[in-house]
Amino acid sequence: MEKLLQNVHTGLNLPCSPVQLIKGSYSYYHYLCDGTDDRGWGCGYRTLQTILSWIQFNKQNIHEHIILPNICDIQEALVKMEDKQNSFVNSREWLGSFEVCLCIDYFHDVPCKIQHIRSGENIYEALQILWQHFRDSGSPVMMGGNTDASSKCILGICGKEKVECCLLILDPHCSKTNVTTEELISDKWVAWRNIDTLLNSSFYNLCLPQVKSKLG
Repeated sequence: MEKLLQNVHTGLNLPCSPVQLIKGSYSYYHYLCDGTDDRGWGCGYRTLQTILSWIQFNKQNIHEHIILPNICDIQEALVKMEDKQNSFVNSREWLGSFEVCLCIDYFHDVPCKIQHIRSGENIYEALQILWQHFRDSGSPVMMGGNTDASSKCILGICGKEKVECCLLILDPHCSKTNVTTEELISDKWVAWRNIDTLLNSSFYNLCLPQVKSKLG
């Protein structure tokens, strides 16, 4: 397994203000990072692993290598929870926000809140929820959708006016091994994105871990 990068957003400039950001450390999980070729289907698993890394760092207040469940472990856990059939193990089936919610509770006994957003044009209605989440909790947030099915890891929010509001998104779809933080930033795998870039044709679900950062 390659050495995972941590806190890859810290070199980004803020596009607007005010801002609320993730508190504490996380490792960036992405396609191929552990030798598993999950291109095209593993983005939800990688976002889950990034969130689990934050919980682990936050619980133990450590900044060293940690052991997290791999993709097979996650699939087996969902079968044990009777959310999936046995055929799910070793499959290439995707994970959505609901499965991520179940796994965060399963692996770390942390409940999550699911916030449904009817479409990209309605995201502004959920911005206050995100604002309060990063202010009070500080954990990463999973975003998944239907038409826009690509998993996104939200690390922050800035701006309160609809025309300027941006989300800090960590994208797990990078398939380059041994990537550097500078490459992630230049290729926009971690970037501030205006909420207008979300699709009006897609609904979105947010998975918000209900754990308070010790670093708040």
